[in-house]
Amino acid sequence: IKLVVLEHYNLISKIEESPSELGEPDCLLINPYVIKDDKSLEPFLNGLTKEVEFMMSSDKILTLVEPHKSLVDSYLKLATA
Repeated sequence: IKLVVLEHYNLISKIEESPSELGEPDCLLINPYVIKDDKSLEPFLNGLTKEVEFMMSSDKILTLVEPHKSLVDSYLKLATA
């Protein structure tokens, strides 16, 4: 489980590297949640899709870091519900 920093928002998600052709999405995000300003979590693309796995190009990710334990705990409660 990683904190995924993008240009306009942050996600918390399980993430797996996926082999791909150059220019194709190469990261699989599993159960990603957007971290809102108040530290609450909202499903990624909430209201737009029921999908829980998303492919993303690694060049869209600014950095990957370990999230605080409290954030992981909140995420696990939602992602496994």
